[in-house]
Amino acid sequence: MKNRDFSLPPVPAVLLAIISVQCGAAIAKTLFPTIGAAGTASMRIGISALILLLAYRPNLKAITPQQWKIVIPYGLSLGAMNLIFYLAIEKIPIGLAVTLEFVGPLILAIAGSKRLVDYCWVMLAAIGILLIAPWTNDRLDPIGIICALLAGAFWSAYIVLGGKISKIMNDGYAVTTGMLFAAILVLPFGFLESGLNNLTPKLFGMGVALALLSSAIPFTLEMKALGKLPPRTFSILMSLEPAAASICAFIFLQESLNFYEILAVLCVIIASAGSTLTAKK
Repeated sequence: MKNRDFSLPPVPAVLLAIISVQCGAAIAKTLFPTIGAAGTASMRIGISALILLLAYRPNLKAITPQQWKIVIPYGLSLGAMNLIFYLAIEKIPIGLAVTLEFVGPLILAIAGSKRLVDYCWVMLAAIGILLIAPWTNDRLDPIGIICALLAGAFWSAYIVLGGKISKIMNDGYAVTTGMLFAAILVLPFGFLESGLNNLTPKLFGMGVALALLSSAIPFTLEMKALGKLPPRTFSILMSLEPAAASICAFIFLQESLNFYEILAVLCVIIASAGSTLTAKK
């Protein structure tokens, strides 16, 4: 069976991935009370791995030692990123968790930049993130904050490793193989938490939708984009995540946006568009 690639440009691919992830987050939030964060992450990653296996059917025996050296840590970073982020939003508000998680890619964007204009876009995105963060006087769980920052570190690793593996391995095969190792890492936590023991056909159906929206579709789109965009540009584009999270919360959860949040959305959209327009080919 031949692999059928589509020629979706990298920027639209990233934007579609962001929208898909945030729609999936709305589903995940409804699953937390029943199967927990680890159970939700396990179901998401596990079903995603099965879907991708059926779709791409990679020949694991044909993978070279050079590819194994990158695709294994790529998959482990992918799994850790998702599990730890879900643990974070169990403890702290999702808006704050997304903002703190983005610290990792933002640092990566700064570290990979050599032009003044790139620093300007990063600073504008940072301003937007600060504006959108739900900073309050409420007591915040330090474990949740640490988990969100740690998820950001794994997100940076995912960006770097994804860029490398996309250059030496077929996109679909790379994502599928990586997802297998992500599942190997995450599934034991779901069983330890006993959340998977509460599965029903309805919850499993929601898990399939979650897997498609939050993992299978966006990670495949991101893999295609990572092969064509420099890591710093990809990182700045991903600054749309906090804005998209707030917009989806307004649409699906009826959470209204205040003036500062609307201003933040404008900042990150301008920063993302600007970075795309000024990025070197």
